[in-house]
Amino acid sequence: MGFTSESVEALVEQFAKLPGVGRKTAQRLTAHVLKMPRAEIADLADTLIKVKDTVRQCSVCCNVTDADPCAICRSPQRDHAVICLVEDANDVLAIERLNEYHGVYHVLGGAISPLDGVGPEDLRIQELLRRIDPAQDRAAPPQNGQTPASDEADHATGPPKEIIFALNPTVEGDTTVYYLSQLLKTSGIRLTRIARGLPIGGDLEYADEATLARALQGRDAL
Repeated sequence: MGFTSESVEALVEQFAKLPGVGRKTAQRLTAHVLKMPRAEIADLADTLIKVKDTVRQCSVCCNVTDADPCAICRSPQRDHAVICLVEDANDVLAIERLNEYHGVYHVLGGAISPLDGVGPEDLRIQELLRRIDPAQDRAAPPQNGQTPASDEADHATGPPKEIIFALNPTVEGDTTVYYLSQLLKTSGIRLTRIARGLPIGGDLEYADEATLARALQGRDAL
C-alpha cells in the first residue's frame, strides 16, 4: 500500500531505484527530505543537476572528473610511468586514501563477466592500449565518445614501465587480469598485481582455503 500523497510516493519510488536502497530505506529517506528546510532541498537538487551537467570521463585515465584531463593525470608530481588498473572510480578513492601510491590510474569500468554479458569490448581496454602505444590514436577511433588524450597529460616519460593490477579478487577480476596479462605480455612492460592474503588481526583457523593459499603463495622473505 502506498502513501496517500502521490508526490511522496513518487519520491519513494525514485529513491528505491538507487542501488542498495530498498523500499523501507527509500521511505526513511523520503521522511527525512520532508523534514528538511526548502533551502537545503534546493541545494541538493542543484548539486544533483550540477553533477550530471559537469562531471565527465577523463580522456586519459577514464576516471570521473570536472576538468579533462583530471587532476591526477595533469599532476607533474605523479609518476606517469606507473599505471594502476582498477575497476571503477571508487577504487581510485580507496587507494588515494592510503597516501602511499604516487603513480597514475586507469579505470576499466568493470570486469569481464560472460554471465552478465560483459566482454572485453565493454571495458576501457582500447584506451589503455592507446596510453601504452600513442600511435594507436591514429589507428583506432576513440571509444565511448571520448576524444584522444590532450598533450597536457602526455608527459615525456614514454610508455609506462609498470602496470599494477588492482582489480577485485573475484572470478571476474581474475578473468580480467588473465585476459589483460596475456594481451600485454609482449609489451615489455612490467606487470604486477597487488598482494592477497590474510588481513591484519585475522586468525588462520577462520581463513578460507583460497585466501590462505594466496597468502602462502605471496609470502615475503624476512
